[in-house]
Amino acid sequence: MVIITAGMIGVGKTTLTGKIAEHLNTKAFFEPVGENPVLPLYYKDPKQYGFLLQIYFLNKRFSMIKQALSDDNNVLDRSIYEDALFTRENNAEGNITDTELEVYLNLLDNMMKDLQQLPKKAPDLMVYSETDFETILYRIKKRGRDYEQIDNNPELKDYYYKMWSAYKQWYKDYDASPKMKIDLETYDLEDPKNVETVLGMIDERLASIR
Repeated sequence: MVIITAGMIGVGKTTLTGKIAEHLNTKAFFEPVGENPVLPLYYKDPKQYGFLLQIYFLNKRFSMIKQALSDDNNVLDRSIYEDALFTRENNAEGNITDTELEVYLNLLDNMMKDLQQLPKKAPDLMVYSETDFETILYRIKKRGRDYEQIDNNPELKDYYYKMWSAYKQWYKDYDASPKMKIDLETYDLEDPKNVETVLGMIDERLASIR
């Protein structure tokens, strides 16, 4: 069984991933953020580092999904299935050229075809997390990564809002596996009772899939 989590930065997705993995007594694959040498550079100069960042993430996510689909049970914190969302937004913002986008999409297409050669070809469930936009900003500020703060870079607020909006359409369009939506504003995971409720919802969805 493979579960992937998806959602906007700051939504609580990484915390949820850990809770699901602990609940199911399985392995969590976390998004490569802390050890990413390109991400801080991108926040300072997105036009110079946009394409490099997307290739970095794509390579990491391809490796993670291949390992996950080859293992018995695990949970992925963000996956290759939402990677193009960020690349297309970078292209729309002028951070990635049309030629770079075409190169990226061709590479992504080759990777997705490669996944079809695996015995397990897709996740069993995608769990999408959402909150309102102000909660996103609050949680980004609370976790304190300097390069993510809108106080240091006011343009980031516009970027975050565009990604927050784009994720709504992405969830509607996602069809690689069964999916479900979790409201992590209503069910703030800092409350253990909410954690229990959310995990129960996921258990019910898994039961319906099986």
